[in-house]
Amino acid sequence: MKLYISDQHFFHDTIITLDKRNFEDSRAMNKYMLEQWNSKVQGGDQVIVLGDMFFSKEAEQVNYILKRLNGKICLIEGNHDCSWLKKEGIKLERFEWIKPYAELTDGKRQVILSHYPVFCYNHQHLINEDGSPRTFMLYGHVHNTSDENLVNQFIKITQKTKIQSRGKEISIPCNMINCFCKFSDYIPLSLDEWIELDVQRRAQM
Repeated sequence: MKLYISDQHFFHDTIITLDKRNFEDSRAMNKYMLEQWNSKVQGGDQVIVLGDMFFSKEAEQVNYILKRLNGKICLIEGNHDCSWLKKEGIKLERFEWIKPYAELTDGKRQVILSHYPVFCYNHQHLINEDGSPRTFMLYGHVHNTSDENLVNQFIKITQKTKIQSRGKEISIPCNMINCFCKFSDYIPLSLDEWIELDVQRRAQM
């Protein structure tokens, strides 16, 4: 099973205040995020982290977490990953792959993966014959900030925009989902689970 999550920021004390995470310190946060990850992820699951997994320059710290996480880990590079990825001693073999950007299939759907939200992502206007969504853009980086509010405004505007597709007038689907770890209580989720959570979250806006 493919699972997705973003912006855990293991070992980042300051992010607790910035994100209003309910932890005393990064040690408590790390412990909880490890437990939440392993409560969901099984050995054969593939977890794609959409960037900013760690906020640490210590190889020993990074390897400690990597050793204890279940599943097969893939990483879309985030802005905070650049520093620890370059450190000697990091067990990079723990990752199936590390990329700045990726496009893949999940079931019959195409998934666009980027740490940063991509406003005009590949195939954003395409739908299946039955009208169901064909492509989803999964991102991180903006957490739950004013930048996320701007993304939400863009989504609303785009979804109201009409275009011609296969001889019909349709609204642009614009299926962009922020996989911010706090939204899922730090649990990696499947695409279907993120879609359901995103619908619920937007209904409360």
